[in-house]
Amino acid sequence: MSKSDYPYAPDEFDVPAPEGAPVGVYRAPRSRWSKTWPFLLVAGIFAVVGIGGVYAVSGGFGGTTPEAEAKPPAASAPAEEPATEETPVEEEPSTEETPVEEESPADPATDITALLAAADKGAFVRVLNDKGPEGESRVGKAALDAKGFTKVEFAAYPGDSGVTVNSIWYAADRKETAMAVAAVLGVPAEQVKQVDIREGDVLVIVKSALTVAP
Repeated sequence: MSKSDYPYAPDEFDVPAPEGAPVGVYRAPRSRWSKTWPFLLVAGIFAVVGIGGVYAVSGGFGGTTPEAEAKPPAASAPAEEPATEETPVEEEPSTEETPVEEESPADPATDITALLAAADKGAFVRVLNDKGPEGESRVGKAALDAKGFTKVEFAAYPGDSGVTVNSIWYAADRKETAMAVAAVLGVPAEQVKQVDIREGDVLVIVKSALTVAP
């Protein structure tokens, strides 16, 4: 394009620059520091933010460091409990009843008074000596007479009775009388039994000395 074809009027920018002046620039060139300090500022900000984050995570701002977390807390000494005086416990009285020893019933043969009251003192009682001490059947008759029996006789036993201890046999319905006779002559109750006897109501077989009741 020639100057004659340039459509615009000449202005200040068309004046040639002095020799040695910069060509094509409209302001003074920037220094090196002005170009680098923005990068340094940004880098510094990132560095500060990174260090602060690491420090915060590691407990530098009041947090707990990994070493502190791993270290167990010091055991505190157990607090001593105040001594309490034990209140004595009153023992409750035992409610278990002491077993009362039951009195064994008296041997019917020893309750002479009651047995004599229940006996028929007019029953026929025979006192027979079966190889017992001599005269022992007479002793038995005398003891029964003294207790009020009115029909008592004594004699030797004919033959062998087959018993080995003093015994009393009685006919039917004569148990009370037989027990009274046993009590007077000291014959145990277990040696008194009912037997079909030929003569009399109560038969006393003497094999050893009689224990006569007073």
